Amino acid sequence: MTNTLVQPYLFFGGHCEEALEFYRTALGAKVEMLMRYKESPEPPLPGMIPPGFENKVMHAAFRIGTTTLMASDGCEEGSKFNGFSLSLAVPTETEADRAFTALSAGGQVRMPLGKTFWSPRFGMVTDRFDIGWMVSVEA
Repeated sequence: MTNTLVQPYLFFGGHCEEALEFYRTALGAKVEMLMRYKESPEPPLPGMIPPGFENKVMHAAFRIGTTTLMASDGCEEGSKFNGFSLSLAVPTETEADRAFTALSAGGQVRMPLGKTFWSPRFGMVTDRFDIGWMVSVEA
């Protein structure tokens, strides 16, 4: 399995475009590709997506730092993000403070940002899209 790549693919249940804008503002994310259902060269099968999803995001690729993530509105309203968190490692405490504050807006702090035995700053937050984040300063 050489040259194997694992990338997060996030399904936002109808809120993908809003989430991409939030991550652009909060973390400097850059959208590299975005395709709506109505732009697909192969339309979805009848009944696969809810009415009104034609303008929703079928697939997007975006970059935070050097990491590429993928996202979609999926095929239904609502999303459930359980059993994982994204880890955001930044080089300075100032950047950790800024990112943590931005991700916390409209979300819920799970562990306040503070000093730990492995990092001068570490904290956990669930953002307003229910994505768990672990923010830390690289040691």
